[in-house]
Amino acid sequence: MPTPTRTRPAFPASLDRRGFLATGAGLLAAGVLSKNLLRAAPASAPDGMQYAPEQAAEKPVVQPGGFVIAAAHLDHGHIYAQCKALIAAGATLKWVYEPDAKKRAAFIKAHPQVKIARSYDEILADPEVRLVTTAAVPCERGPLGCRAMEAGKDYFTDKPPFTTLAQLAQARETAARTGRKYMVYYSGRIHSEAGVFATGLVREGAIGRVLQVICLAPHRLNAGARPAWFFKREKYGGILCDIGSHQFEQFLAFTGSDDATVTASAVANFNNPAHPELEDFGEALAVAPNGASLYTRVDWLTPAGLGAWGDGRVFLLGTKGTIELRSYIDVARERTGNHVYIVDEKGERHLNVTGRTGFPFFGQLILDCLNRTENAMTQARAFKAAELCLAAQASARRLTP
Repeated sequence: MPTPTRTRPAFPASLDRRGFLATGAGLLAAGVLSKNLLRAAPASAPDGMQYAPEQAAEKPVVQPGGFVIAAAHLDHGHIYAQCKALIAAGATLKWVYEPDAKKRAAFIKAHPQVKIARSYDEILADPEVRLVTTAAVPCERGPLGCRAMEAGKDYFTDKPPFTTLAQLAQARETAARTGRKYMVYYSGRIHSEAGVFATGLVREGAIGRVLQVICLAPHRLNAGARPAWFFKREKYGGILCDIGSHQFEQFLAFTGSDDATVTASAVANFNNPAHPELEDFGEALAVAPNGASLYTRVDWLTPAGLGAWGDGRVFLLGTKGTIELRSYIDVARERTGNHVYIVDEKGERHLNVTGRTGFPFFGQLILDCLNRTENAMTQARAFKAAELCLAAQASARRLTP
């Protein structure tokens, strides 16, 4: 099996080390919100099939045809964001496989150049395809990924990547044996400019060593628009498995940890008796070997009056300062996202970083697949975040209304 080369992730062109420090320091010292960082944003992110974050033009990392991908099993709208970001980074979308005619037609409308596969195996048999990206029903993602890796393809799935520890074990074994990648769309950090910007700040020591991460991830349920599998525990895995997968990845990334232990967790269905298998609330605590801790709360309780699908926030406590991310809205102030609040020894600042960073993960992933490196995310972290959310789900205490 080829041994991946782990190197320090490169900043995107707009966020190289010198440029980041110079630009970031100037903005922070000014203590003002630069108007050229603000962009108009919709009042709320769409809840429908074709949700994808807005993004500025990315610089492709390969020439057209240099990295061919296929999309399959379009059960969650994140597939549009996954494909959009990969294409912006230079990928060429060749195939789609989706047995449901309505989902297939909607995807073809967005990507009219794509070829329609008659089966998942037809995609896997194409030697040009380097990577398969899916957003299947969560319980199907692990087996689909193992089939892709066995066929010599790298795999990029929506979160959560698994619904059971047995699926995770199978994927770990298959990835190790085949040398293929099993990457995950942990969009809470990799597809958020606030998250990308904060990653750079932490890496450069802006707030010292990160001691604690608090992640709050409320979501709007919009029950009438959800498919039947969304309400089946066996299908979606539970709320900590599903939404919580984002938060555990952020904890590992922001604290620079390769491992962690879940110390407590709980789930509940407080407000949806018509869907008894749904969990609309979850919380968990975890600690890393270096002493850094995590508290996360996830829920499906966002009120209708909020101007976004959820008021997602991340709080980072460091030895030299704090960072708060208001990724999707600044409640009662602005209906824009990507707000970063920083307090350190020099003072307190507020930045809107929309348009500053882009989404470097996707270009790095393409290059990782071509060069067998690990700059976008290590395989170990992708699997560890999945392990932690599954462990939190398995040990969760059930709260009663």
